[in-house]
Amino acid sequence: MPKKGSKSKNVVDDVANEQENKLPDHLELQRTRVVCNADAPIHTLGFQYSGAFAAMGLDNSVSVEKFCKNFKVEINRLTEDDIEFDMIGVDASIANAFRRILIAEVPTMAIEKVFMADNTSVIADEVLAHRLGLIPLDADPRLFDYISANDVPNERNTIVYKLHVSCPKGSQRITVKSSELKWLPEGSQLSMASPAQSGDQQKTFTSFSKSQKDILEKPLGVKFKDITIARLGPGQAIELEAHAVKGVGKVHAKWSPVATAWYRMLPEVVILEEIKGDNAEKLVKKCPVNVFDIEDLGNGGKRAVVAKPRACTLCRECVMGDDAQKIELRRVRDHFIFTIESTGALPPEVLFTEAVKILEDKCEKVISELS
Repeated sequence: MPKKGSKSKNVVDDVANEQENKLPDHLELQRTRVVCNADAPIHTLGFQYSGAFAAMGLDNSVSVEKFCKNFKVEINRLTEDDIEFDMIGVDASIANAFRRILIAEVPTMAIEKVFMADNTSVIADEVLAHRLGLIPLDADPRLFDYISANDVPNERNTIVYKLHVSCPKGSQRITVKSSELKWLPEGSQLSMASPAQSGDQQKTFTSFSKSQKDILEKPLGVKFKDITIARLGPGQAIELEAHAVKGVGKVHAKWSPVATAWYRMLPEVVILEEIKGDNAEKLVKKCPVNVFDIEDLGNGGKRAVVAKPRACTLCRECVMGDDAQKIELRRVRDHFIFTIESTGALPPEVLFTEAVKILEDKCEKVISELS
């Protein structure tokens, strides 16, 4: 049985060990923050070596247990088109891996082939086909397969759209919008060649065994109905068939599922010395995004305080001038504000989960190669 007072002694020893293993403030600042001076940031390189602080009794190694304990995702804003969330407890390399995967490796559906039946507009066939390829489609890519050069276009790997618009002679010019693209669930309607005999079946550019209405829960179309495709004058017409397939952004930007995906480290604005009176007013006016505010001290006294550090854009106006030494701008090294703007093919939260799955597959492939 332990002696009386032994438990409290153990607690004191644990606290002493924690204090002993804690880095000095200036080293802890270098390890966890990037300091942004007026001329350039400092402490930009991370300490990835596990024994970097071994002499001080601090274990800097990376482990699954530490990652699971420190990693967090906090959603700040979620709409139909974009999401902003905080990714906490990860290295910049992980955050950048998600960004690159979102831009280049999450698949979507986009128009790849355009068969022109008629085009008398002022837009050349190649330019018109390029414009069609950049229109976001309302089609879930997870429901379709990739198509290779040897595959036959079918209901599982190809979506067919039709565009047939004309401007009658004597009328005003008309604008052709993306809403004119009509989904053909039965497949292509254009004939590849005239049948040899009258009884022969007409051969089209696709080979659908069944209607896509039978295998999909909702009809397909375009995400935005008001995208301008072309302008037609009197007597001009466009008739074409567009085939959409599954692809990724690293092959062509039209398959990229995001308008943008980016991140920044969490800003941290620290007032090292109190700034009072007129200098406080000048500081508040100096910041273009209203990071600072005035606190009333009573009896006519006032001082500057940090009100919205998250809004800091690192313009560095506050660290220039007479009070430059009283303020320090920092960035938290393992805390990232991540923003994803979807083009509309998939919701932004689904895009991130798909990026996580792709990164997981990459890690499993590396492990299998090494084992």
